[in-house]
Amino acid sequence: MSTGKESRSGEFAEKVVKVRRCATVVKGGRRFSFAGLVVVGNGRGKVGCGYAKANEVPPAVEKAIKDGMKNLIEVPVEAGTIPHRVEGCYETAKVIMLPAGPGTGIIAGAAVRAVCESAGIRDVLTKAHGSTNPVNLVKAAIEGLKQLRTKAEVERLRGVTLS
Repeated sequence: MSTGKESRSGEFAEKVVKVRRCATVVKGGRRFSFAGLVVVGNGRGKVGCGYAKANEVPPAVEKAIKDGMKNLIEVPVEAGTIPHRVEGCYETAKVIMLPAGPGTGIIAGAAVRAVCESAGIRDVLTKAHGSTNPVNLVKAAIEGLKQLRTKAEVERLRGVTLS
C-alpha cells in the first residue's frame, strides 16, 4: 500500500513513501495496526526520514513526521546535483548516487526519489542494489547523503588546495 501524499508544515514538506498494514489475530478476529514511512525535507539541503506505528493511518503518519524532524541531516547541493559519486548502504540495501548534468532530472525509484526531492536535489542518477524494501532504501539513501563533502570542505579538512 504505497501512497505519494505530500503536505506542508512550516517550511518542511513531508512525503509519505509507504504505509504498511499489519494484522494480529485475536479471539474476535483480526486486529490491524499501521506503520508509516515518511521523508521530511525543506528542499534546500535538509532531509530526514521517520518510521512509526499506530492503530490508525493518520496517527502513524503524524508520528513518522515527528520522528523525521528529529533525524534531519544537512546535504550539500551544488547547482541542483550532488558534489560527487557516493554509495550508501543500510542492511542489505545499497544505493549508488551519481552527479548528473542540468536537465537530467531525478533518475530513481520511488523511495530514493522522495529522499532526493526532499533534499532539493534536481539532477541525479541512482541505482539500487540488493534489497528493494522501501525502509532500507530510504535509510541507505540518507546514509549516502551523509557521506557527501563539498570541495571546499575537503580542502579545509586536508589543509591543501585541490585543482
